Amino acid sequence: MLHTLARLALGVVLVGAGISHFTNAESFLAQVPSWLPAPDAVVAISGVIEVILGVALLATPRRFQPPLGWVVAAFFVVIFPGNVSQFVSGTPGIGLDSDAARFIRLLFQPVLVVWALWCTGAWSNWRRRSRSTR
Repeated sequence: MLHTLARLALGVVLVGAGISHFTNAESFLAQVPSWLPAPDAVVAISGVIEVILGVALLATPRRFQPPLGWVVAAFFVVIFPGNVSQFVSGTPGIGLDSDAARFIRLLFQPVLVVWALWCTGAWSNWRRRSRSTR
């Protein structure tokens, strides 16, 4: 039950964040590293991906949730350089108006990865499979 609630909560968070890429795009532009081309497209594409992943977390049948968990976790890893770039450049955005706030946010990225793996059963499924192959 707790896994399900956590998965649904993460799905809602991702859908909300994805939608805000379009309603508050300026704040998300602050996260796009300067070395990436077409920052507006990066914001839009990542917003669409967040909405898709969020809806998938809300609607995917149980048997497909472990692979989905790995995809969501990978997404959080892929966007991490943008968060690092925002911290290093000191660019404000999404209520992150201090270096301390931007640094604390970096600490939460691993939490999101673990959350995705835990609530979808991806981690326990991987552990169970790795034990059975020994």
